[in-house]
Amino acid sequence: MEKLTVVVAFLLLTSLFQPLTARNLEIDVFQLDVSQSGCPGVTKDTWPELLGVPAKLARETIQKENPRLTNIPNVLNGSPVTEDFRCDRVRLFVNVLDFVVQTPRVT
Repeated sequence: MEKLTVVVAFLLLTSLFQPLTARNLEIDVFQLDVSQSGCPGVTKDTWPELLGVPAKLARETIQKENPRLTNIPNVLNGSPVTEDFRCDRVRLFVNVLDFVVQTPRVT
């Protein structure tokens, strides 16, 4: 039982450091300019201010700023995702504690 407690504590501690390191390590390999993509009604395509906030609050903020963005799923950071582009989707990459660890953007 003591080993399980240590493992759980370790996992919780490591997940707390992920938002801090994700800000420094985030590398944009492929960046799509939404204004050139022809998405009607999308006035803002990235939300860097939402890094480190709970996913629920991030989702509410994005929907409040742009109601046309209706598909806002939580994705565990590091999980594979499709590369198709949709004007109504913003993926929230989260850690195990459900905090945003990558800049949300229209994808």
